[in-house]
Amino acid sequence: MPRMFRVLGFWALVIGLMALAGHMTQMALLFFAQAVAFALLGYMNLSERSYVMIFWGYLFLAFIGFSYWTFFEMSV
Repeated sequence: MPRMFRVLGFWALVIGLMALAGHMTQMALLFFAQAVAFALLGYMNLSERSYVMIFWGYLFLAFIGFSYWTFFEMSV
């Protein structure tokens, strides 16, 4: 399971680099922060249950953030 968090960190870094190349600075910074967080968590060697709970928490926060952004921040 720690390897999967390192893989998530790698792909977040790749997406961040592509966003930076596309001049989307805010998105790039968000994905760079996620890449650092995933990489650090990948090297903490927690239990598998901890990793699953952290990932579900991440998914929950991402869903709430995305829902907030689409309902209240995006213009129609």
